[in-house]
Amino acid sequence: MSTNNLQSCKRKKFLHGHGRQSSSIDDLGLDILVYEILIRLPAKGVGRSKCVCKEWLSVLSTRHFAMMHCRHISTSCNQKFIAIDSRLCSVFPLSCEDSGPLLNSRILLPFEAPWNKVNILTSFEGLLCVCFRNTGKLVIWNPLTRAFKEVSSSNSRGLYKPKSDAIGLYVDKTDDYKLLHIKRRRGRMWVHVYSSMFDSWHKITFANKLRCWRGKPVWSNGTFCKGVLYFLVNCFIENKGVMLFGFDVESERFRLKTFPRFPHAYYDGNLVIVHKELHVFITHGLPNWTVDLWRMEGESWVKLWVFPCIQPPIILSCSITHISSTGRFLVVSNDGVANEIDTTKKGVDCFLPLVWFHGLQGAIYTETLSSPDFYFD
Repeated sequence: MSTNNLQSCKRKKFLHGHGRQSSSIDDLGLDILVYEILIRLPAKGVGRSKCVCKEWLSVLSTRHFAMMHCRHISTSCNQKFIAIDSRLCSVFPLSCEDSGPLLNSRILLPFEAPWNKVNILTSFEGLLCVCFRNTGKLVIWNPLTRAFKEVSSSNSRGLYKPKSDAIGLYVDKTDDYKLLHIKRRRGRMWVHVYSSMFDSWHKITFANKLRCWRGKPVWSNGTFCKGVLYFLVNCFIENKGVMLFGFDVESERFRLKTFPRFPHAYYDGNLVIVHKELHVFITHGLPNWTVDLWRMEGESWVKLWVFPCIQPPIILSCSITHISSTGRFLVVSNDGVANEIDTTKKGVDCFLPLVWFHGLQGAIYTETLSSPDFYFD
């Protein structure tokens, strides 16, 4: 008997045993049902679907399905904001239609570290990279599945120092989630990469000769787009302005990229992904601040939008997340103050303070089934 016939017989036997007339579902075939229908469900819906039968549980629990599901789900509809304000932290769904959050849920932090020492550094495909400020240890965590993995090693790799180091989460062509850690100590720099597949760190050979590595340049955390992990480096101490570096995740080499230039004495940028393309918000023109939105096209940049003059500047020392396909962005300051930018509107109408958000410490992430442990199934 062929494999397809065997699977069909198993499905018919299961459905018959439960007394259900489901010929229409049975006729779809397991592959179509899983990879055309179930793969489009929200992550929580997939979790509930695992309870249907052992066959579904087996297929939906594999790493392969988790990775495929992560690529298919709608980012804007599955985004959450997690606020760590106690051992029971709050998770808010982000509504694409309303200016406030929906009802929140509460989850227990799985870490042993004190909750007020937990700092979320970045997010990627449902995984958060977390630093414990009292120890410097790094952890990769999925708030939905509650799974987490401490990646710091006994030889001091993966120990993070705020305001000095930079990190970036990404995935390579083998579906191996990796964490790049740029470590700076006393004027020297080291770069290491953690692999979830091998549960180990390796060192990256890094050209340490450029002047921009000297002094105290300020590195952003990495933004992953089309096989490259991008970092903005503020080198105003060296009179170099803002520089953009790309880390090719396959060749594991850094390369200086083009970046918009301004004649002003000071400007800053925030990288964001919109429709799988790299964009940057640039704040410039002290004291009369102006904010532009640019998109990277090949090796050049195209200006898309100019923000109206609103004081004080709202994009300095902030993180920016694209929250809908209609041009809405959430801007969260380091102090937990949030504003919304709607690029489809004009004048001051494009700027909306979000009162409900103020004072919350946390991060925005997308609910997925991604696991910090490569061999989770």
